[in-house]
Amino acid sequence: MTDFTGQKAIVTGATRGIGRAIALALLERGATVIGLYGSNETAAGRLKDDCPATPERLRLHRCDVSDYEAVRTLYERIENEFDTIDILVNNAGIRRDGVLAMMKAEEWQQVIDVNLGGGFNMSKFAVQLMMKRKYGRIIFITSPMAHMGFAGQANYAASKAGQIGMMKSLAKEVAKRKITANCVSPGFIATDLLDGLPEAQVREYKKMVPVRRFGTPEEVADAVLFLAGPKAAYINGSVLEVTGGL
Repeated sequence: MTDFTGQKAIVTGATRGIGRAIALALLERGATVIGLYGSNETAAGRLKDDCPATPERLRLHRCDVSDYEAVRTLYERIENEFDTIDILVNNAGIRRDGVLAMMKAEEWQQVIDVNLGGGFNMSKFAVQLMMKRKYGRIIFITSPMAHMGFAGQANYAASKAGQIGMMKSLAKEVAKRKITANCVSPGFIATDLLDGLPEAQVREYKKMVPVRRFGTPEEVADAVLFLAGPKAAYINGSVLEVTGGL
């Protein structure tokens, strides 16, 4: 396993689901984690409570990643404390499902602003800090919906497809500075986003997956950590699927 001791990592959406698993995995391997969350103070407190041995290496900040000025201000604080960062995981995301013909304009815009605009905001300032050391790893958590699409998820699919396009352009822009940009694309993962689904629907979703089960947040975190490590230096502009063959 890669040792991330001494490295600084920002993880957005860090207190729940996949983001929480990524934050915990990085902490376990020695990184200092700057975890961002939107509004769930309970989940943030729970993450703190679950990391009693690493309080000095976990910084939690409430930040709306879709708010450009809020992100800029946050990065100023990070630069003042750490000077630079090594890893950015763009994991924050929301869904506002509905068929396109009936979708409200604000439901479309909220998803685009957080999922796609948030990735832009976070990555722009991350690159500026990473260029100081001419090193960095930027990872977007995208989705197979980017190329498959699901009825009722036009906004989500568009935001995830946009992430891949942005990542591929960014990868070409920053490679000469020894900064890489990649995506991890999780399929059906056992998080609270799937909680509460009717049992019949769960069975149908599992039938879609060749391995006949949902993935775990820890399996996604393992893929992220690989791309975040030094052995992934020649992987750039790629999408790593963690889907069970979906």
